[in-house]
Amino acid sequence: MKKLLSALLLGLGLACLGAGSAHAADRGAKSSARKPATNSVKFVVRKPSASTRAPLRKAAVRIVAATAPARLSMGQMLGLHDEDDALELKSSVALVVDQETNEVLFSKNPQAVLPIASITKLMTGLVVSEANQPMDEVLTITQDDIDTEKGSHSRLAVGTQLTRGEMMHLALMSSENRAANALGRYYPGGLSAAIAAMNQKAAALGMRDTHYVEPTGLSSKNQSSARDLAVLVREAMRYPVLRELSTSQQTQVAVGNRLMQFRNTNGLVRNPEWEIGLQKTGYISEAGRCLVMQAQLAGRKLIMVLLDSAGKYSRIGDAERIRKWLNHAGVGSTPPVVQRTAGS
Repeated sequence: MKKLLSALLLGLGLACLGAGSAHAADRGAKSSARKPATNSVKFVVRKPSASTRAPLRKAAVRIVAATAPARLSMGQMLGLHDEDDALELKSSVALVVDQETNEVLFSKNPQAVLPIASITKLMTGLVVSEANQPMDEVLTITQDDIDTEKGSHSRLAVGTQLTRGEMMHLALMSSENRAANALGRYYPGGLSAAIAAMNQKAAALGMRDTHYVEPTGLSSKNQSSARDLAVLVREAMRYPVLRELSTSQQTQVAVGNRLMQFRNTNGLVRNPEWEIGLQKTGYISEAGRCLVMQAQLAGRKLIMVLLDSAGKYSRIGDAERIRKWLNHAGVGSTPPVVQRTAGS
């Protein structure tokens, strides 16, 4: 009995000792968690500097912009892109006509009236040319030339002084918006007179689908049809200055103490396979990518109009498809005409 009692007391003592040791170890672990050893590694979190925060903010903006839904063009909203054509063009509107005979070689929704973006500048250059103002007169970029419609960037700062000829060159070749607006402001009678002259010229040419509200093309209210723009290209071809300036590959102008280089927005003028007599590109989201040209193709002088093309390089791709079709298939194998009444 005594031996049994002793064994029980010994077991109870060992259990208490184990519990005390476990409790002490737990306290030690908690204490170690609260007070790390002096030889442990410390991690210091620092706030990013101002120079680091700026790129991070820009990166965040770029991510948001990349995920934002693309804005539909007017042609897309009208369903013009639903129409198929034999050449599988990305432009919802296309027209190819013989400059001399007016024969239609290819046609896709030529009656659709859409925003034309910077194709507008071709009419701006036309009325300025007809005004016979001196090309060596110096014009100045002012606050009035800043784009408040789209907020677009320009390399011509307020105060920049260039000749009228240089302004027209940059407007037609590089689609410089401030240069085009300055041409309108310096037109006899001012900007309103220039816009009136543009609409009067359109009416005189029988461009019944065409209307202008400003000289740059930034407004989606500047609208026309492929049929009308073919008429405009034919008329503009009569002016050597418009042919020369719109098709030059690049130019340099002195802006203050700097020499700035500008390039043509139409890469086809640098392509030896193309013989282009006159051209103009255009883009705003409402208009899509636009292009008008006069070019020598398949032994004929042709006028080409491409409007509302989807994709940054798609208007160039469409022009190449038309060129290859004309050169290989010949003008006698004209694809079917595609027309809709929407937008007419």
